[in-house]
Amino acid sequence: MQVAFLVAPEGVEQVELTDPWETVLETGGTPKLLSTGGGQVQAFNHLDRGDTFAVDGEVGKASVEEYDALVLPGGVANPDLLRSDEQAVAFVRDFCASGKPVAVICHGPWTLIEADSVRGRTLTSWPSLATDLRNAGANWVDRPVVVDEAGPGPLISSRKPDDLPAFREALVRALSGSNGR
Repeated sequence: MQVAFLVAPEGVEQVELTDPWETVLETGGTPKLLSTGGGQVQAFNHLDRGDTFAVDGEVGKASVEEYDALVLPGGVANPDLLRSDEQAVAFVRDFCASGKPVAVICHGPWTLIEADSVRGRTLTSWPSLATDLRNAGANWVDRPVVVDEAGPGPLISSRKPDDLPAFREALVRALSGSNGR
């Protein structure tokens, strides 16, 4: 099972990348880091620079068919940069339409909003995105994790790093196919 992690060249919240990444590895999957450019991405620990991570592929050259699931980590700058990249938005839109699991945390739903992939779905996020999600046609709720089955595929969302245990559990269920589908 290959799981795409899509991040911008800078600004991803490190723990929101590394924690789900480790979860995919622990379940026997293969995580792949996609970005809008090659080379490396700079992660952050809130506002402080964190580690850098090698990119496995550019989103503009990636195909939805190559991956079994998509993870969109947060961080404020990361999804803001992704939502302004046409190739990233197209990849996310196509992935959401594919019926495969999509998992998003914190500020990550900004990219989903730009891809017009939240309309009619129930999500959670960092609280400051509630109005953005509602304006895009989503039902926003304040819970540690939400698994929405109302669209083509499961949409897993979570609010913040403190909710990572619940996010991991929902991601594992989706990857194992035991999420009710």
